[in-house]
Amino acid sequence: MIKVLVVDDSVFMRKLLSDLFAAETDFAVVDTARNGKDAIDKVKRLKPDLITMDVEMPVMDGITALELIMKECPTPVVMISSLTQAGAEATLRALELGAVEFVAKTAGPISNISGIRTEILSKCRAAVKANVAQLIKTQPISVLNAPFKMSAPTGLLADERIVAIGTSTGGPRALQEIITKLPGNIPCGIVIVQHMPPGFTKSLAERLNSLSSVTVKEAEHNDTIRPGLVLIAPGDYHMMVEREGGKVVAKLNQNPPLGGHRPAVDPMMESVARIFGSKAIGVILTGMGHDGAKGIQAIKRQNGQTIAEDQSTAVVFGMPKSAIEMGVVDKITPITGVAAEILKALTKQ
Repeated sequence: MIKVLVVDDSVFMRKLLSDLFAAETDFAVVDTARNGKDAIDKVKRLKPDLITMDVEMPVMDGITALELIMKECPTPVVMISSLTQAGAEATLRALELGAVEFVAKTAGPISNISGIRTEILSKCRAAVKANVAQLIKTQPISVLNAPFKMSAPTGLLADERIVAIGTSTGGPRALQEIITKLPGNIPCGIVIVQHMPPGFTKSLAERLNSLSSVTVKEAEHNDTIRPGLVLIAPGDYHMMVEREGGKVVAKLNQNPPLGGHRPAVDPMMESVARIFGSKAIGVILTGMGHDGAKGIQAIKRQNGQTIAEDQSTAVVFGMPKSAIEMGVVDKITPITGVAAEILKALTKQ
């Protein structure tokens, strides 16, 4: 039985979430809290397995409460965020501070959670299995000071290579650990699929861009893949790569979700394998489920190089585990070593 503490300043929202969990056989709501201060007191006393946390609350907001909870009594937390620019920025801050996941409230009346019922339950079930010890570790950030130096090997054009990264739960922190360590003169483009809704991927790209030597942006249709540029698939759009004349460009589409995800990792990596063949490097990071395993397999079949995050640092080991169990991963490494492995792989090509 998963013991849940529901934290929200809205009485009606607390009841809706409580009723949602009460209808499931594997959840039990141990209490509710009306603000962050109330939540901290009840977390210490009740020791819940999981907390759902609203962001904006009086007395003490959800971000402040989260930070204190992760320091004093680390517990898996799923944030309940609004679909606004401010909400997206607050959510990214929460993920940096140790929140496992977030659910974006649907547009319309705040009381309407029927459209995200399945998402709330699936993310909460995954969150209780998260590696909380990894979440409370401080992540070193290399701000505009990448420790690696390299250039394209003789005879190989920079735009003949690419790095494709796929991630989900725990991804924003993992991406920050990797992207901030890459040099601005990295001789290839990088494409990323992070499972996130619209708006949140833009904030993630802007955050990473402000911390990194490489250029990071949310992908737009027909963006050219080029050295030193990192493209993050926008929420609600699949991203593929295609060759057009003498260049390779990103293509966005709204084909049906795959495995419940749009963007999904598999189609992006499969397109990378088709276009770049043995010059592709596939990287699979923390996340629940198995999205990316088939994509990594496609890259491996083309003799590209593949990397997976080790279980010791993955917040949720589902996605890397699926790829590893398929036998299509060349190198398994903790998140702190992924950037170095990417650069080593580039020097081998």
